[in-house]
Amino acid sequence: MATQSGEPGGGEGGLAIDPMHQFEIKRLINLKFGGLDASFTNASLWMVIIVAAVALLLLSGSSKMIPGRLQSVGELAYEFIANMMRDILGESGRAFFPFVFTLFMFILAANMLGMIPYSFTVTSHIIVTFGLAATVFLGATVIGFIRHGAGYLKLFVPSGVPVVLLPLLVVIETISYFTRPISLSVRLFANMMAGHTMLKVFAGFVVAMGVLGGWIPLAFMVALTGLEILVAFLQAYVFAVLTCIYLNDAINMHH
Repeated sequence: MATQSGEPGGGEGGLAIDPMHQFEIKRLINLKFGGLDASFTNASLWMVIIVAAVALLLLSGSSKMIPGRLQSVGELAYEFIANMMRDILGESGRAFFPFVFTLFMFILAANMLGMIPYSFTVTSHIIVTFGLAATVFLGATVIGFIRHGAGYLKLFVPSGVPVVLLPLLVVIETISYFTRPISLSVRLFANMMAGHTMLKVFAGFVVAMGVLGGWIPLAFMVALTGLEILVAFLQAYVFAVLTCIYLNDAINMHH
């Protein structure tokens, strides 16, 4: 077990590293407006770094006449999301490409930069992932009512269902609809937090077991790092896919 204080040297047989310490929010600049705490934290700093890194990748890559590595990465990401949206939304979803592409790149960059030692993974905090998921949910709902008016409520009434079962299914569909932002945010948050916690735990075992016995947890740590990189990409992709599915419900009303 990790020590209660999370500091090195926490007792015989204990890990020198607290696996939960990496998720701690720290105030860098204290800012308060009345009763509102708007302090600039390490999470805020890393979100700025993420936005700057994505902007640098896309802008510097597109400024050259001869495609370089950065431009190739940017074009690959562009085509990847464009093809995904074309498959799910069709041509009706072209207007929403900037939003989905930005969302995908932000989450992907947050996940990948979080793999750097001593960095901070903003997507391992539920408040961040829920904010992203709530934006998707509210946006899709507003678009649905703008496109279809009150007819959007037909989404909660499955077609071809016996009248006897209709009240029950309407309740189930309503609950399912309003749990979308919860499931979307928890999926991303839980995967990133669990993966980083496991990496930290095995890092603690490497330190605790020393040179002779540390190679076993080190091997697991290397394997987990590769798996976590894959998960980092997959979670950004799944978030983008589910966003497109929710937008498809709002635009095309397929149910």
